[in-house]
Amino acid sequence: MSKLFVIKVGGNIIDDETKLAAFLIAFAAIPEKKILVHGGGKLATRLANDLGIEQELIDGRRITNAETLKIVTMVYAGYINKNIVATLQSVNCNALGLCGADGDAITAHKRIKGAIDFGFAGDIDRVNAVSLSKLLDNHDALVFAPITHDGKGQLLNTNADTIAQELATGLSSLFEFHMVFGFEKAGVLLDAEDDNTVIASLSQGYYEELKKENKIFAGMIPKLDNAFAAINKGVRNVLIGRAEEIGLMTGGKAGTTITNGKAQVQ
Repeated sequence: MSKLFVIKVGGNIIDDETKLAAFLIAFAAIPEKKILVHGGGKLATRLANDLGIEQELIDGRRITNAETLKIVTMVYAGYINKNIVATLQSVNCNALGLCGADGDAITAHKRIKGAIDFGFAGDIDRVNAVSLSKLLDNHDALVFAPITHDGKGQLLNTNADTIAQELATGLSSLFEFHMVFGFEKAGVLLDAEDDNTVIASLSQGYYEELKKENKIFAGMIPKLDNAFAAINKGVRNVLIGRAEEIGLMTGGKAGTTITNGKAQVQ
């Protein structure tokens, strides 16, 4: 079974042209097939503010009203996605840029209203593994923007960490999967201000303890929830760490490994 890396990169890289260029060179150098899932960075928020469209985040997730959906689709699936694809082509990595609607890659449903109405936020129903596998046969990399569709003509804004996890679990029967969540920290930290407190391995039980003690900041919770979901669904290896260290991370030598074992501080 061939290896496939699914790597998610966040706004700290997307918002920095120099870091993004360096990251994409390292990403392109990974010899195996790979999928890059990217967030939107600050550009969508800046554009919304310029247009007078108020933005709201709850527990690290964006409330997506109809006007915000237009903006994130233009920014995520348009400018950012195609800029990444063009850069990868320039370093001889034949990449194809997609959102969930392209090729019916990822279908979702509008999140059911609960205590919080997230608007046009999507929760994933299905990953089209057969179609994506064929696309990977003909390309070095796929680049996914965090937009899905419901199969009835409605686009939906979907958490990029969730997309990465669902792609990994949806394709896990076809590939030996390795998953990396790249963000601005060296890994999951006991002290958010001290990179020397990286947790080398993090179990579900210890994660729950840290949440109860309010030692996991809100924006990290969706990432870790998806990391554990991937492990529980059969993804072999999940790493979380600094996106700039992608070369080390894909070799398993940096960041935090998500595991069912005991936690260990480096």
